[in-house]
Amino acid sequence: MAEIEIGIYKSGRRAYGFDDIAIVPSRRTRDPEDVDISWEIDAFRFDLPLMAAAMDGVVSPRTAIEIGRLGGLAVLNLEGLWTRYEDPEPLLEEIARLDDDKATARMQQMYLEPINPELVTERIREIKSAGVVSCASVTPQRTTGMAPAILAGELDMLVIQGTVVSAEHVSKTVEPLNLKKFIRAFDLPVIVGGCASYQAALHLMRTGAVGVLVGVGPGNACTTRGVLGLGVPQATAIADVAGARMRHLDETGVYVHVIADGGMSRGGDIAKAIACGADAVMLGSPLSSAEEAPARGFHWGMATFHPTLPRGARVRTTVRGTLTEILLGPAHENDGRMNLFGALRTAMATCGYETVKEFQKAEVMVAPALQTEGKALQRSQGVGMGH
Repeated sequence: MAEIEIGIYKSGRRAYGFDDIAIVPSRRTRDPEDVDISWEIDAFRFDLPLMAAAMDGVVSPRTAIEIGRLGGLAVLNLEGLWTRYEDPEPLLEEIARLDDDKATARMQQMYLEPINPELVTERIREIKSAGVVSCASVTPQRTTGMAPAILAGELDMLVIQGTVVSAEHVSKTVEPLNLKKFIRAFDLPVIVGGCASYQAALHLMRTGAVGVLVGVGPGNACTTRGVLGLGVPQATAIADVAGARMRHLDETGVYVHVIADGGMSRGGDIAKAIACGADAVMLGSPLSSAEEAPARGFHWGMATFHPTLPRGARVRTTVRGTLTEILLGPAHENDGRMNLFGALRTAMATCGYETVKEFQKAEVMVAPALQTEGKALQRSQGVGMGH
């Protein structure tokens, strides 16, 4: 791809986000009822290509169970409030009441409470006992130390997650996690991320991970792009990582799943993520709007409470409906924030594709007018696509 000159010393590629592109309908259509949006990763099959983000305002043991019953996979944050406190409900209620200028400092205090390994095991068992697939997240720094408690709970799938996770972390002070060695020796399938480039994703795939998370800073609550200046718009990032997936498949015969993480708030965003090459999506803020969500219409990222350099904000998402309505409908709003996977199914049907893997081949184009063309009344009135 041609590079654009930024200055005499520096050039760079043009990158695109979801709002910059459009999916092009093909010559064929089909009935939505005939579309299969299921997702298979490792030994597990899910009715929805969905992972719920490992954020305390999104996933509790209770919501993990409900999302599992609806056909998705929820990821519990094993470094969050649910493993630091026996009963975090009063703290979640307090977070929902905090003034904006007090929220970050107070949350930093809450997350200073040590992680309890017994609670780690207990939370995993609570999810498993309901008969759904259990999945949980840890950061690379704590992975080795928390592994015994994770294995004791008999977790089904592990996510090793950070703002950016690399296969070659270098440190002069501590022994870094050797991802390849850990994954090869660990008894569970492992997903790793985030990443946002072809080379970084390819190296993560070579560690033996079954999936990689794509996204650096696109989430509604994330401030990484402002605090650190890092990130790649999601449409380009997903397409680049999907390219790495194909090279890795050619080299090894092993298919590694690409999971778009962040930047999707409407059904159309999910459809575009898959059309760009994603196998599944990880959602945070849309699910924090559910009546069942633990934070009562508030949302914050995993780095919001970092003790020295927080890279997230507590944002208000408001309560829109039940988890069932948000994921599967029926929708009672017209802006694409409800019935997210009904929208994916309809988008695939409208373009004539029967499966998620087929939909990855859909034609997309750069379309800067997509969000505004013919929408003057909606924008002026703040309705539909105008808010």
